[in-house]
Amino acid sequence: MNLLTSWFKRHFADPQVVLLAVVLLVGFLIVIFMGNMLAPVLASIVIAYLLEGIVGIMTREGLHRLAAVIIVYLLFVTFLVVLLFGLMPLLSRQTTQLVQQFPAIVAAGQQALMGLPERFPEIITQSQVEQLMVGIRTELAGWGQEILSMSLSSVVGVITIMIYVILVPLLVFFFMKDKDRIVRWFVGFMPRDRSLAQQVWRDVDVQIGNYVRGKFWEIVIVWAFTYTAFAFMNMNYAMLLSALVGLSVVIPYIGAAVVTIPVVLLAYFQWGWGPDFFYLVIAYLVIQALDGNVLVPLLFSEVVNLHPVAIIVAILVFGGLWGFWGVFFAIPLATLVQAVLRAWPRLDRELEPNPG
Repeated sequence: MNLLTSWFKRHFADPQVVLLAVVLLVGFLIVIFMGNMLAPVLASIVIAYLLEGIVGIMTREGLHRLAAVIIVYLLFVTFLVVLLFGLMPLLSRQTTQLVQQFPAIVAAGQQALMGLPERFPEIITQSQVEQLMVGIRTELAGWGQEILSMSLSSVVGVITIMIYVILVPLLVFFFMKDKDRIVRWFVGFMPRDRSLAQQVWRDVDVQIGNYVRGKFWEIVIVWAFTYTAFAFMNMNYAMLLSALVGLSVVIPYIGAAVVTIPVVLLAYFQWGWGPDFFYLVIAYLVIQALDGNVLVPLLFSEVVNLHPVAIIVAILVFGGLWGFWGVFFAIPLATLVQAVLRAWPRLDRELEPNPG
């Protein structure tokens, strides 16, 4: 008990540490317990934060802030319109086509599996194939029930999407336009002496901003190159698969491994073990290699300095807490934790008694 008391006094004797701990705790509690209600607000804050980098560049070039905000906002709205009315219908159409072709794909897969015992009798038996087929049918039945339940709740989903489409752009504009006023209002509730919190924010601000903006461009670039390769080879569902490949970069290490499965399977069902299949797989692997060895170092040079184990743990923890957004912001949140831990020992050394 004395040890715990001594540790608490040593680390929380300074009011700045208490302030930092309270701010972090309140932020996490708001996201955990009110995240669903405040989702449009949180999404708008994130988007405004991303667009602020472009606004900052324009203002540094001499453009008035309001003019820069309006220009960037119009570009954002244009991108949103293209995404909603140009890209989403295409993705939806290809998803519907894939679902309609799914029984034929499953039948072809069953036929391929039934031939394995004859080709490799020493590795797999007929009973193992039958057990595998039963498991596949069970999983497909479960997926069918989930799709049915999603279709039954589609009305609620449409209403939610409409709320996002209306509220988020409006909130983004006001967050960008009145950024200074909102920041001053928020800072007004904090003590004047907040150097530790400011130090942590300075450490995190540059890394989070550069990481999220870099991740956005990585998604766009990987998506575009993958679609170009798939469309050039006339692969079915090229836009849908390239979108999955682009979004897979959000989850380091795991995303690329997971998205490889549908790419390879659909290529096999389209061409079999032919030359086109191997050409596409080689092109896909080249894109993944260029992404990991060229694009990532260019976009994220010295931005994130985290061990791979820390990245995987952050993805599991924050993804389990907040779903997709937790996965997307797992590395920035881990960077925040790292900045706090880095600042804590320095403060601890300052609190140690002077031997002199």
